Amino acid sequence: MLNVKVDPFEPTDLHTQVAAEIRRAIADGEATAGERLPPARDLAAELGVNTNTVLRALRALRDEGLLEFRRGRGITVTGTPHRGAVIAKATELARLAREHGYRQDELLEIVRSVS
Repeated sequence: MLNVKVDPFEPTDLHTQVAAEIRRAIADGEATAGERLPPARDLAAELGVNTNTVLRALRALRDEGLLEFRRGRGITVTGTPHRGAVIAKATELARLAREHGYRQDELLEIVRSVS
């Protein structure tokens, strides 16, 4: 079982706390690439939160490239904290570009020009 904890009295949303704790576990090597995570309902029971809260956190980590969901195989750690950090920044950049009216092709051109 992962060593994750949440504080219901902290102003940060619970799903954000859960995602941060799992992200930390991956960064610390507590959960490594290829390792299966416990089912969401088990994590939720351990943390004392709703299963949907854990699922929301797990989906966010999947979107960051840190986890993979496979039917019948559960949730597996697939990424590294570095990849997750890059994806998080790319997501933030894409959101900022949309807010300022840039199209996807324009954003890609900007990224190519600076890399």
